[in-house]
Amino acid sequence: QVQLVESGGGLGQAGGSLSLSCVVSGRSSSMYGMGWFRQAPGKEREFVAAVTKSGGMTKYGDSVRGRFTISKDNAKNTMNLQMNSLNSGDTAVYYCAATAKIYVSSSERDYDYWGQGTQVTVSS
Repeated sequence: QVQLVESGGGLGQAGGSLSLSCVVSGRSSSMYGMGWFRQAPGKEREFVAAVTKSGGMTKYGDSVRGRFTISKDNAKNTMNLQMNSLNSGDTAVYYCAATAKIYVSSSERDYDYWGQGTQVTVSS
């Protein structure tokens, strides 16, 4: 059974930075492509970023492209999200997810495992 645990959420300032981590347990993270999704109050869950099994390919949502960077360290069974130039629109619960698909995916339906989420709040 694969388990995903997010960490690193909290309070950030507009224009500042935060980083999130997701630790994979139960199986090697090298077996999974991974992604970040987020859900703000009253809104649907939104794709943020994804990375392939090897970490060689990435994909970003339009609202974060150029500000956020996703990375994967299979030696440490972790995935990270560096978030720069934060704004109030980034306030949400952020979820880590894993997929067995070989392509980088922005679709929730492709993901098999999900973390519990970590809150990110950006103050202006």
